[in-house]
Amino acid sequence: MGRKDRNTKRDLRHRRVRAKVFGTSERPRLNVFRSSRHIYAQVIDDEMGTTLVAASTLDPEIRSEIGGNGGNKEAARKVGLLIGQRAMGKGIKKVVFDRGGYDYHGRVAALADGARESGLDF
Repeated sequence: MGRKDRNTKRDLRHRRVRAKVFGTSERPRLNVFRSSRHIYAQVIDDEMGTTLVAASTLDPEIRSEIGGNGGNKEAARKVGLLIGQRAMGKGIKKVVFDRGGYDYHGRVAALADGARESGLDF
């Protein structure tokens, strides 16, 4: 069978988390994906199978602030603030947090803190 690479292991952890975490229309799921250079967040209604709100370090308003370096905690916090503002603008106040199989540490935790700062409850 061979060894599993990091992303395969992360995917297995994410599937385990997703077996328990489900987003509804009253309380959608805040999903996080991080690459080495960027971080992405989506608020998803799993009942309808739709993305309600999305933000990433590739968004123009964040990209100009961070100067192209989206792979740090400060950029992740700004993405959290932006996703929170966009969600609050759509009337979403409560979410369930899906860390995507990543440790709740570093950039993932910074994004969550930014989302909480903007008013999201989870």
